[in-house]
Amino acid sequence: MGMSTGAAGGGRAGGRRGRRRHSHAPMSEINVTPMVDVMLVLLIIFMVAAPLLTVGVPIDLPETRAKAMEGDTEPIAISVKSDGAVYIQDTEIPVDELIAKLGAIAENGYNERIYVRGDQDADYGIIMKVMGQINAAGYKRIGLVTLEEQG
Repeated sequence: MGMSTGAAGGGRAGGRRGRRRHSHAPMSEINVTPMVDVMLVLLIIFMVAAPLLTVGVPIDLPETRAKAMEGDTEPIAISVKSDGAVYIQDTEIPVDELIAKLGAIAENGYNERIYVRGDQDADYGIIMKVMGQINAAGYKRIGLVTLEEQG
């Protein structure tokens, strides 16, 4: 009576073991398709979200041919709407309290940049009053924000 132990590889069980070793070898290729899909989705999300991160007070800026100012820190933005309302970043404040508020938020001393965003329909006198208040608070680096002229 003969019995096969499978050691010689001639039996049914021995052949199955041999194939199993070759069919489940470690995969040495990286599938980058899911990573590319995730990167494209993140790119689209950031492209949509980036315009929403600008200063939140909606005003119509005048257009000029001046070049953009360069700087390494985020400036303080003061906005003047067409109805005369004054905002520091997104917070509305009375013009008379502008000196006190600017003194409280001075991080880099009075060398910090301040951008004045005046609506093109705003009264010129109000914008000049705001700039005078900024100057009276001790700030010397004041810039007017405009849009680049088209055509």
